[in-house]
Amino acid sequence: MLVPDRVIKEAVAARTLDSFYEFTNAQWKGYPGLVTGRPPRAPPPAVPPVVTDARERMMYADALDYLPDDILVKVDRAAMSTSLETRVPLLDHRVVELAWRLSIETKARDGVGKWPLKQILYKYVPRAIVDRPKMGFGVPIEHWLRGELRDWAQDLLSPRRLDSGGFFDSGAVAAEWALHSSGRKDRHYGLWTVLMFQAWHADQSRPR
Repeated sequence: MLVPDRVIKEAVAARTLDSFYEFTNAQWKGYPGLVTGRPPRAPPPAVPPVVTDARERMMYADALDYLPDDILVKVDRAAMSTSLETRVPLLDHRVVELAWRLSIETKARDGVGKWPLKQILYKYVPRAIVDRPKMGFGVPIEHWLRGELRDWAQDLLSPRRLDSGGFFDSGAVAAEWALHSSGRKDRHYGLWTVLMFQAWHADQSRPR
């Protein structure tokens, strides 16, 4: 798979492990100037210098950013929309403190991540369940944007709408939309972030 030069240039520009990790998690790789008049992205979470192992630095960054601002938010909103109360037992402070006291060699052993947790689960859960591949909860946005949501997306991502808002580089968005809508590439992750902002902004701009 060929990687566009603009993506390679942005990756090379990441001078530290923390900034490179932030780059790998970005939805809009190769478009550092996507948001007009703003810094390319918010600075990555501050990982203490005492955390020196690359894997643990990434884990720490996830705990500060991805976990509370993404995963837990989605779970809470989905659960509360049906009046369901959820709990996250593995985030009990005693479990978290114990996990951070374990060495990285204990947490990831022989290429197996979450090693201590899996050893416990093997005692109570069949191995076929513990070791099966991860299964996400994604919905087919990729296909919706080429199907029943195409007209809606086309309108919100039009250069006219984007330029009037002044928040995004309309040329960058148009390039990604063309790749996705034609079926040549799957760009739904990045496009969806812009669409959600555009839809929210349109709602906020309506007279009340």
